[in-house]
Amino acid sequence: MSRSSRRGVARRRLLIAAAAALIPLVAGCEAGTVSPSLQWHPPTNGRGAKVGHITISNAFVLGPRVGKVIRRGQNAGLFLAITNTGKADRLIGISAPGLASSVLLPGGHVTINRNHSVLLTGPRPKLILQDLLRPLAGGSVAAISLVFAKAGIVPMRVQVMPWSQYYTTLSPAPAPTKASPSPSASGG
Repeated sequence: MSRSSRRGVARRRLLIAAAAALIPLVAGCEAGTVSPSLQWHPPTNGRGAKVGHITISNAFVLGPRVGKVIRRGQNAGLFLAITNTGKADRLIGISAPGLASSVLLPGGHVTINRNHSVLLTGPRPKLILQDLLRPLAGGSVAAISLVFAKAGIVPMRVQVMPWSQYYTTLSPAPAPTKASPSPSASGG
């Protein structure tokens, strides 16, 4: 084969590779004015952490509307995702020292099986910071600790995202319920 025919074969291969790489880009333009690529997508503002085979991602607290606060004694929602690439583990507790009296876990714990993810992401909060100990404003930072049966304690500092823009698709935490006195407490 001559040198000029080798160059021709190489150019054709390069041209084919370039055309194959451009096809997805050109195809995306065919979606018109409703293309997802034309719509605003929020950056991932949530925080992440990793311990062993457990990865916590996109963790944040949903705050109030811009310029407002969630008052002391109210509840706030905590949103996050957990991925496990090792042996099954369980999220057995969450604390928010100095921020909430307790954190409600669905069913008392969350099982994260091997090679699975658990999305505690909404639209309604599954994790509730109950009885806030101080007012909570968007833009602040909250210290939380996740407690796993095997992986141990994972401390994190997560952002409090204002309930605006993309975050309005999420539901705020339910209002605290007033506990009714038990018959023995009321003397009846």
